[in-house]
Amino acid sequence: MSDATAEDLAFLRRAIALAAMARARGDRPFGAVVAEGGEVLAEGESRQGTSGGGPLAHSEMVALERLRQAGIGRERLRRATIYSSGEPCAMCAAAIFYMGIGRVVYGLPAEAIAAARNAAAHTAGIGLSCRAVLQAAAAPVTVIGPLLEQEAARPHEGYWGPDAA
Repeated sequence: MSDATAEDLAFLRRAIALAAMARARGDRPFGAVVAEGGEVLAEGESRQGTSGGGPLAHSEMVALERLRQAGIGRERLRRATIYSSGEPCAMCAAAIFYMGIGRVVYGLPAEAIAAARNAAAHTAGIGLSCRAVLQAAAAPVTVIGPLLEQEAARPHEGYWGPDAA
C-alpha cells in the first residue's frame, strides 16, 4: 500500500518527532507537518492537554490554522501533503479536504490508536477512517498509510492511562 517516497518518510518522521514533543509538554502524542516541493509550509502539535487548546486542537487542525494564517494559496495546497503521526480523525480529514490539501500520509492507524487508548464507546470518536471520509469528498485526495507504524507508536507507549489528557 505504499507509494511513499524517501521524502515522505522523512516528513512523517518529523511529524512523529512533533508527537513526542507534544507528549513531553503534557499534550496528546500527535504531530503533523504540511509540506510542498520539499518545503515545510506549517507544523502542528496536539494542544489538547496542558496547552489548553481544547477538543479541536488536534495536531492537524493546529497545522491547518497556521497555513490559513500564512495565507498560502489553494493552488499550492493542492500540491501539498499533510504528514500525520497518527491517522487523521474524521474531523481532521474533512478539514484537510476543505483546506484543499491534495495528499495525506500517516503513520499509526486509527485502530492502533484506539487500542492504545483502550477506547470505550464514549471516548472512541467517530468510526470513519480518514480514507473513508476522503473517498466521499467531491475532489480526490490521495491517502497513503499506515507507514512507520512501530516508530509512530513510540510516543503513545505508556501515555494512555486513566489520567491521560
